[in-house]
Amino acid sequence: MKDLFDFCKFGDLRLNSRIVRTGLWESERESYGNFTPEMYDRYENIAASGVGLIISEVISLYSRDVFSKYSLTLNYKQFVREARDLTDLVHVYGVPIFAQVGFVQYHKHAEHNINVSDISLEDIRKIQTDFIIAAQKIDYAGFDGIQIGLGNYYFLARFINPNFNTRSDKYGGNTFNRLRIVLEMVKVIKENTKLHINCRLNAFDGTNMGMSIDETIKIAQLLEEHGVDSLQITRPRSPQFFTQENKQKNPLIEATEKIIDNVDIPVILGGGSNSQNQINDILNKTNIDFISMQRPFVADPSFLVDWAVEGNGKSICKTCNNCYWKKTSTCHIYKKAQLNIGY
Repeated sequence: MKDLFDFCKFGDLRLNSRIVRTGLWESERESYGNFTPEMYDRYENIAASGVGLIISEVISLYSRDVFSKYSLTLNYKQFVREARDLTDLVHVYGVPIFAQVGFVQYHKHAEHNINVSDISLEDIRKIQTDFIIAAQKIDYAGFDGIQIGLGNYYFLARFINPNFNTRSDKYGGNTFNRLRIVLEMVKVIKENTKLHINCRLNAFDGTNMGMSIDETIKIAQLLEEHGVDSLQITRPRSPQFFTQENKQKNPLIEATEKIIDNVDIPVILGGGSNSQNQINDILNKTNIDFISMQRPFVADPSFLVDWAVEGNGKSICKTCNNCYWKKTSTCHIYKKAQLNIGY
């Protein structure tokens, strides 16, 4: 039987468990971008807890993006040095760490939030170049991998989606053309860095002209064919929690299983889990091997330590979603308790 605390392989990486911590907002950074002692402490607690893989909070590709004030940015001089201190700290515990990179809006001079169908070929080359430079910085900083944001409503998620991309050039139309912007930069990143490349990908979006599970499977296969090492499956809106009491199967689980059946690279189920029994149930009743969690780590960065001892642990997270809506990396309910016990 599979267990969430199994030692396992993830591509060329070795993990201490099947749990992937996914980050979202970084509210503890200094106003000009620098890492803080609180950030290092939080990451160390997560790494020491028994987690298998850490995916960082969002690192914004552009400092003027809509989420930049809630995220780290690569565009300050100390990023590589300070990030290297972070990755070295995490590696002490034998835990690999990926840098999550993405952006929501594309601006050019006085033009703001340009539609994916309206950006020029020059703009496409700039975006690709900026991602490649970001990957090189991430590689220098000691990260084991990069997660490219193709999910939720990020810019590239819209670019590869037929509901948003109505281009008539070679970057629009069929699945391959819409994905070309990503495939071209993946090739260069693979040739110039040692990074494991993970893509965060929507399973579906629920719109008539948008992403269906069949379209996502095609995209997943193309990503694998062109060098992507693993996938994390999500959806535009956070999935509802799949609880023991809910007898209806989470549609994201079913979609993830279908994707796994059609690729030969590791695939992570994105979110929706909050108890040890629930996770082990998913692991043993499906073909899913890796499950990511975000909000439970916000409520308590070290909760996996207790789970390993108790054997039937459940997250203290109340799923109030304040960490999401208020865009913070700490819990509004348990923040005071975390400060008192040294998290």
